[in-house]
Amino acid sequence: MANIRLIKRRIKSAKNIAQITKAMELVAASRMRRAQQAAVAGKAYAQKIYEMVLDLAPRVDAGHHPLLAKPKSLNGIRLVIVISTNKGLCGGLNTNLFRYLGHQYPDLQKSRYVVLGKKAAHFLSRVAQDRLTADFSESLPFTGSVPALTSMVVREYTDGIVEGVDLVYNEFISALKQNPRKKTILPLTLEGVVNEDDAPQAHDILIEPDPEKVFASLLPHYLENQIRDSILQAEASEQSARMVAMRNATDNATGLMGDLTLVYNKARQEKITYEITDMVTARLGVQV
Repeated sequence: MANIRLIKRRIKSAKNIAQITKAMELVAASRMRRAQQAAVAGKAYAQKIYEMVLDLAPRVDAGHHPLLAKPKSLNGIRLVIVISTNKGLCGGLNTNLFRYLGHQYPDLQKSRYVVLGKKAAHFLSRVAQDRLTADFSESLPFTGSVPALTSMVVREYTDGIVEGVDLVYNEFISALKQNPRKKTILPLTLEGVVNEDDAPQAHDILIEPDPEKVFASLLPHYLENQIRDSILQAEASEQSARMVAMRNATDNATGLMGDLTLVYNKARQEKITYEITDMVTARLGVQV
């Protein structure tokens, strides 16, 4: 016969877990809405900067801008910016990201890494060790590190230390779907300008001080915006995944409570039946 007291303790534990995970689900849902709004709002700004870059690119000499020129180094080393989470309890979000990273870079020892997120720092410290160049995980929010990170990226590329820079992060598709994504931000290739048919038409406008200076000032903002947009996408993905994970945990705890309640009721009924049987048996024995 099952231990009724033990079953009651397990029911109480499952109830406490359900209460905690429900509260964490509500917190994650609130944060997800804010992160989603920030990610969506940032896309409009990113699109406008992109259109300005496309509009100015035909007016300038690409040879004057090191970010448009071919990389100085062809050593095969790339700088990979990996954006993960600082905390767990978000399902398989980080696991899928690291698996995707391994597929994209089969030889992890060949690249240099910059991480935003303790989970990525712990992962790369195990598999890549000395290839971890910088860790911005302690700088919260991550968007506050964008200017310093952009300066580092431009310096390593223009100095010829790396031949390209990639972003690897979780892209926010919906509350139920987040996909790992790789985005190359350097070398900067303006594919829309290469084809004259696709290039934006040059408008007869006055640009001051001149297109070269405006374009030179715009490119760092373009890079900053690409990094910031990736961070916002990763944050929205984190909160969405955590909300779904906590919802599933709440449902599992609730289901476990139901199963344990059935076992508890069955055990209690068995105990009552045994007690009645003992009483009847004892009474019959006295009468005999």
